[in-house]
Amino acid sequence: MVDPDEIGNALAALAETGDAVSIYHHDNADVVLARFLSVDPELPHFVIELNEGSTLPPGECTFVAWLRGAKFQFKLNDPHWNALPEQPTLIPAQFPERCQVLNRRAAPRLETPLGTYHTASFVLNGKPYELQLYDFAIGGVGMRCSPRDAVGLHVGRKLQRVRLEMGPGSVLICDLEIRLSRHFRSFLLGEQVQIGCQFSNLSALMQEELHRILERLSASRLQR
Repeated sequence: MVDPDEIGNALAALAETGDAVSIYHHDNADVVLARFLSVDPELPHFVIELNEGSTLPPGECTFVAWLRGAKFQFKLNDPHWNALPEQPTLIPAQFPERCQVLNRRAAPRLETPLGTYHTASFVLNGKPYELQLYDFAIGGVGMRCSPRDAVGLHVGRKLQRVRLEMGPGSVLICDLEIRLSRHFRSFLLGEQVQIGCQFSNLSALMQEELHRILERLSASRLQR
């Protein structure tokens, strides 16, 4: 995860739930327990609240938490970890440049490259839709849109002849089934709906083409 907006959303979700965060210093085997108290996307920074009596040793630390059933972690390096005045358990920190999300999906997902716009276009009950794609996998795709644009897109709904724009010269026409729909708030876009879809009735030829597209996207990311 490298998109600052998505990183901010993830940190804000952990702050909202108050879930525990484990902090591991690279030179110390002891774990420091904490939580994220608040998130400010404008700076961007967030505030770490350590358990009473805990301290954070100077240097690189790895932060680990569980986010929506997936292991979420990132590294930050601060030579001081200065606390807020007269609040020794509250430590401000900058957003990490990247985070890892480690889960148990049936197939690994590839995020769409930054600075590009990939879309899924289809017609449902006579109404045209065009949604932004944010990740791909051999088993399906993830899309997002505003709540207004998500009307009619319910879990279990089957979408036919969806045109997936997956990069320059990479177009796939396929059927999808909606398997997940959830609302979340984006710092940049406001209220959004995440829609997860599974491929339906992919022919062997279409599966081969999908493999080629994903390999091309993966190679492109490695070259960046």
